[in-house]
Amino acid sequence: MAEAYGVTRERHPSGRPWIGLCMVTSIDGSTVVNGNSESLSGPADRDVLVGLRQLSDVIVVGASTVRQEGYGPPSKPGLTVGVVTRSGNLDLESALFRGGAGFLILPENVAIANTSVRCVRAGQGSVDLPAAMKQLGGTFLQLEGGPMLNAAMFAADLVDEINITISPVIVGGSGPRLTESAPDLHRRYEIAHVIQDGDFLFVRYLRRTQ
Repeated sequence: MAEAYGVTRERHPSGRPWIGLCMVTSIDGSTVVNGNSESLSGPADRDVLVGLRQLSDVIVVGASTVRQEGYGPPSKPGLTVGVVTRSGNLDLESALFRGGAGFLILPENVAIANTSVRCVRAGQGSVDLPAAMKQLGGTFLQLEGGPMLNAAMFAADLVDEINITISPVIVGGSGPRLTESAPDLHRRYEIAHVIQDGDFLFVRYLRRTQ
């Protein structure tokens, strides 16, 4: 696993970090069971998530996912978590923000009460994601959902690699899939590797450049 995922990455030619999406889904594409991803995951999937975080310089995640999954400070020293939000309506006294690991990615016109929290601002009314990503340092950025943020990132053509764990379950229902409310897209990716661990599949895709 470490060999497959621990490849050299470089900043994107546009000046932003290289962006990799990391998610777990059911066979039928659901990203949650009863509101979070815990029931879809397993030990190997958690190892992949932690291993990719060790390679990352920053994590970017949507505000709803932070609330649903109970995000706290990462175990890797110095790794920061950028939370994308249109409103700034988060618990800025939580452990994620209190220790300085969490920061906000939000529109320029949104005010927040806690002025000690670092903010990356881009856009009016909603976040200008391409502009925001260019403000982030480091080489490798890990995108961790949720589906609405994924959709916006794909729509802006900002996802360079996709690291998907396919969990051996069917969820059904009408819960969120990998992208939610995305416009019509035709983004082509190529398989870099497929790994089997028990009944789980681990697939890494790279953005096709031509």
